[in-house]
Amino acid sequence: MKAFQMTRFGLEHLQPVELPEPVPGAGDVLIRVHAASLNYRDLMLLRGHYDPKLHMPRIPLSDGAGEVVAVGKAVTRFRAGDRVAGLFFQNWQDGGPSSDKSRGALAGDLDGMLAQYVALPERGVVHFPDHLSYQEAATLPCAGLTAWRAIARASRIQPGDTVLVQGTGGVSIFALQFAKLAGARVLGTSSSDRKLERAKLLGLDAGLNYRERPDWSAWVKEQTGGIGADVVVEVGGAGTFSQSLQAVRVGGTVVQIGVLSQAEEKLSVVPLLMRQVQIAGIMVGSREMFEAMNRAISLHGLRPVIDREFPLQETRAAYQYMEGGQHFGKVVISLG
Repeated sequence: MKAFQMTRFGLEHLQPVELPEPVPGAGDVLIRVHAASLNYRDLMLLRGHYDPKLHMPRIPLSDGAGEVVAVGKAVTRFRAGDRVAGLFFQNWQDGGPSSDKSRGALAGDLDGMLAQYVALPERGVVHFPDHLSYQEAATLPCAGLTAWRAIARASRIQPGDTVLVQGTGGVSIFALQFAKLAGARVLGTSSSDRKLERAKLLGLDAGLNYRERPDWSAWVKEQTGGIGADVVVEVGGAGTFSQSLQAVRVGGTVVQIGVLSQAEEKLSVVPLLMRQVQIAGIMVGSREMFEAMNRAISLHGLRPVIDREFPLQETRAAYQYMEGGQHFGKVVISLG
């Protein structure tokens, strides 16, 4: 079968390979992968910034979807022909996070989905909504589920609440879509007016180009009558966290997801204390959360936003395109 492997850190060491097709064990399902999607984590892994001790060689990409072609004799929940996606955390079935549940991450502890065939334990696979294509379903395991957990679980948004999303990458666009399903008003920031206009077609209520106005937290206050946002979906990291603390209302929630930027100034905890802000660190979610998200997606006919699709042989170009930061939504690689 065709696959890509990281043999060392660096794009030049991401190589196409021919590997034996995996043989499923008694409790496994064999999946013919049709599509996989890129996350910022995949760029960090490739650069060696995410896990410098990553075992090599490693098949990358945590997110993928495909068709079940064979099942082990002990498998009861799946059969050949089922359309499925893999879980980011193969061991996290339900409940809250723990060190044990956080082990078994695809493309980290285990090989990922950038291969024509993948064998996964039955517990590490979910059906995805019938109306989605394989390419759309491939965007769900990390970006989709992270945004779902941020909106539906960590912040418990109510109709009429105000949510701030940062940028127009995969997690932020999913957060926008899920927040609108919850009846929220959504504000957004971006470095591109064009992207903000596209986001408005998905329901964004107001947007700001932060290059034109770097003090975007003050803009959020203006948009909310001086109160601040109920929820900030924070994907910037240390470089934007201080402004997120200023943008959120007293008693509001900052959902910390991304690590896209670094801080030039020391972070003060005074605003955190004085404003009594709730901080929720989010890293994907469980199988139970994934299935709840899928029910909501099915009910509302929601479709993930795919910016561009690359064939398998252009995998390196897909990485380069995402690294350029021009994408709106998700970048997908098709395998079949």
